[in-house]
Amino acid sequence: MSNKLKVGIVGGTGMVGQRFITLLNNHPFFEVTALAASKSSAGKTYEEAVKNRWKMESPIPNSVAKLIVKDATDVKSVCNEVDFVFCAVNMPKEEIKALEEAYAKMETPVVSNNSAHRWTKDVPMVIPEINDDHLEVIAAQRKRLGTERGFIAVKPNCSIQSYVPPLSALLAFKPKQILACTYQAISGAGKNFKDWPEMVDNIIPYIGGEEEKSEQEPLRIWGHVNAGEIVKATTPVITTQCIRVPISDGHTAAVFVSFEKKPSKEQILELWKNYKGKPQTLDLPSAPKQFITYFEEDNRPQVKLDKDLEKGMGISVGRLREDSLYDYKFVGLSHNTLRGAAGGAVLIAELLKVEGYLTSKE
Repeated sequence: MSNKLKVGIVGGTGMVGQRFITLLNNHPFFEVTALAASKSSAGKTYEEAVKNRWKMESPIPNSVAKLIVKDATDVKSVCNEVDFVFCAVNMPKEEIKALEEAYAKMETPVVSNNSAHRWTKDVPMVIPEINDDHLEVIAAQRKRLGTERGFIAVKPNCSIQSYVPPLSALLAFKPKQILACTYQAISGAGKNFKDWPEMVDNIIPYIGGEEEKSEQEPLRIWGHVNAGEIVKATTPVITTQCIRVPISDGHTAAVFVSFEKKPSKEQILELWKNYKGKPQTLDLPSAPKQFITYFEEDNRPQVKLDKDLEKGMGISVGRLREDSLYDYKFVGLSHNTLRGAAGGAVLIAELLKVEGYLTSKE
């Protein structure tokens, strides 16, 4: 009998759902026992449901190929087969909020890739190396929901992973103004070049809702828990531009930052080199050994060379130098569907398990 926790993937046929499946294949903590998607996929085997739509490089794992896909809205049926679920559905925001709360109220924790609950005051939005202390708000959320084990935890926006970690290492110097321009891969929209031929040899200078997320979500990450809710930080001031570029995977950020107490370049590099969090201390399965890697070369980080650093879970940084308007500028890079999406959610689940928030129903 396996001692792994049984997990369902709600939204398992989409690109992020497919990434969850590849990451959870032979995972030491978790095994996929249920898959759910839209009514059009329900009742089919998983391989039938994603026929001609499988976007991962590796084949569909045998362990899930013959699983019968359930209707994601048939909450009770899914909950009967799992200890918790990952959620990556493509639905209107209010419908996602209701669906995730329905799972939680059925005593089935939800680790969500969706944005619907990122601003629900008692739902932790976590980058595990940075704000694992926000998990303590789960107790208040359970009280509100009337649950003993059910709750929702969410992963933040994929693009902020390329600049929030290196800035988090420098919070002691009190960043006061940040400008971040992100250059985002098409997989961030759930697309590849076959789906979206218009993106070949093209740049689109607008991604709906992305700049608001990029400016506000870091403040929630840097906030604190008070009286059972997350209170976002009031500083620094952040402004962003978010641009879609013809890249398959990998979000790049050009970052400019000023501090109340300006550090030296040597101090910054030392802090980046040594920055680690709870995932590294606990040696979680998906945790990068080196969270932030700095490249001395002028032409790094590069998407082709560096997005897969630490199995796609590491953050790459380069080109740190003083700036004429801000104190410093640098370039960051993260893998948007690994660290930024499914991989980041799996790391959250690993932390939740080790911290005792995810347990077997049996």
